[in-house]
Amino acid sequence: MSEAVSKTFPVEQSPHEVLARVFGHAGFRGLQEEIVNHIVGSGDALVLMPTGGGKSICYQVPALCLPGMGVVISPLIALMEDQVAQLCQSGVRAVALTSNLGRADSQAARGAIDAGELEILYVSPERLLTDSLLEQLDRSEIALFAIDEAHCVSQWGHDFRTEYRKLAMLADRFPSVPRIALTATADEVTRRDIVDQLRLERARVFIASFNRPNIHYRVRAKDNPKRQVLEFIKSAHPGEAGIVYAMSRKSVDRMAVYLEKEGVRALPYHAGLDAQTRTRNHQRFIMEEGVVIVATIAFGMGIDKPDVRFVAHMDMPKSFEAYYQETGRAGRDGLSADAFMVYGLQDLALLRGLMEESTAPEAVRRVEHRKLEALLGYCETPRCRRQVLLEYFGEQIDPCGNCDTCLEPVELIDASRETRLVLSAIHRCGESFGTRHIVDVLVGKNTEKVQRFRHERLNVFGMGHHLKDRQWQGILRQLVALGMIRVDLENHNVLRLGPRDRVMPVLREEATVSLRKDAGRPAPKAKTRAERKAAIPYEIALPEDRALFEALRSKRLKIAQAQNLPAYIVFNDATLVEFVRQRPSSEAEFAEISGVGKSKLERYGKTFLEVIALS
Repeated sequence: MSEAVSKTFPVEQSPHEVLARVFGHAGFRGLQEEIVNHIVGSGDALVLMPTGGGKSICYQVPALCLPGMGVVISPLIALMEDQVAQLCQSGVRAVALTSNLGRADSQAARGAIDAGELEILYVSPERLLTDSLLEQLDRSEIALFAIDEAHCVSQWGHDFRTEYRKLAMLADRFPSVPRIALTATADEVTRRDIVDQLRLERARVFIASFNRPNIHYRVRAKDNPKRQVLEFIKSAHPGEAGIVYAMSRKSVDRMAVYLEKEGVRALPYHAGLDAQTRTRNHQRFIMEEGVVIVATIAFGMGIDKPDVRFVAHMDMPKSFEAYYQETGRAGRDGLSADAFMVYGLQDLALLRGLMEESTAPEAVRRVEHRKLEALLGYCETPRCRRQVLLEYFGEQIDPCGNCDTCLEPVELIDASRETRLVLSAIHRCGESFGTRHIVDVLVGKNTEKVQRFRHERLNVFGMGHHLKDRQWQGILRQLVALGMIRVDLENHNVLRLGPRDRVMPVLREEATVSLRKDAGRPAPKAKTRAERKAAIPYEIALPEDRALFEALRSKRLKIAQAQNLPAYIVFNDATLVEFVRQRPSSEAEFAEISGVGKSKLERYGKTFLEVIALS
């Protein structure tokens, strides 16, 4: 239970006063002010805002402005506890009513609710819907209900959670209390479903820009993915915190061991580990600096760690929404970060197979297939990746200058002849073989399988000897992305021709095909932050500035360890960078820096000013 529960409420203040006093920010970002004012005016809202875009401000500030207690409904204990720890550091009386709360603290929290002493209560949908808590809330003054991760309510969402759909009852039971539903990603169908399921028909919809300009996007074809990810980490982010996603538990375990052997502090996280190990590894990632978590998608939705400097994917995620959510866990502090992914046709085949085995309705599976195809198109695009990513969410931007295709422009070539060779090889092999065999036929490899089926007699045999195996594999990936080839999952991933209206014009030489020139070429090593353009600078160039930054980090870590808190809850890296840049010499100057509210000024001002003065 928070030590602040026994204090009295402050007088109500305006949103700007709360933002400055509690959170230490001089102004709102983007749509935050408009959303906050709407909620304070007792309006309902559906908010789509990217991870790291400041969603929590949209309900925390109104909860502190309005009379009564804000109730935040969240799906994960880790997320709730993290936000409560940050709020308590800022002087807010907040509690997460979870199974991790001891009996005495739980009773104290329930008593504080009855006494009207809490400002913000975090609770899971399951706990909220218990009769005893609902009856207690009936007796309480409620400022608002905030439903976080609202995509969980939707049958179309990418993280369906049944209990969320019962939250529609809040509209009847608390008709005068404003409700705000928030999510980082939801397409138009999912948005309509959220509105319907939560009965938010009168809610105003706010859609913030999905652009995260501080994230550098880089995608490469698979060519020993473990080595590719290792080289990326060592060249761009040595000693920094990051997340590596892999599709299977076995891959996670192997990658974690591999990284450890190569000198990277890495820990595994997946549902196959016992609860104690998962908790310990999660805590080390949160509490320590420079730890890399290797995980399945079981890890991440509750992560609020702002100093994750990279997210790497060893396999394709299942959709743009999943990719955006996962990469969005990098650079939440606004400083430069990387999203790195390697992919291959085997990923596509596996994901499609899992979708086919799903018990979801046919309509849902069709949507999932389209989403996967859109992500494959993103992987193969020669255009600015950020443009393709944002177009999926309905946004238009100019080329970003901070993705691999912008920094290393892709040259397109006329690959009509190569395309005809591929299509002919697939056709003449009876549409009954996979990628490996088709490439062998094209380059003229007289393998045992080629001889067994007498494919060396085909007129297409060896006609592709001018390209290497890897280049043909790249061409095949692009043709799958273009829909000219399809992978038959039910028949051992054999390659089949796409629709006649796409294939025949090319075979008849009535249409041309442009492909990436770099298809199949070895990927260049990831550039370091110093070598590439960063949208928001992170590096502190001068040695004396770097020395001060490290001294501040060291002091922050000691303070955090003494309180058993993650270091970023004291101050995040972005605030430390501002300390270095502005070098405040008084408490008044210290208080002006973003991220320093009244409570943190009182707690830490003198200590950090002493470190700065000694630099």
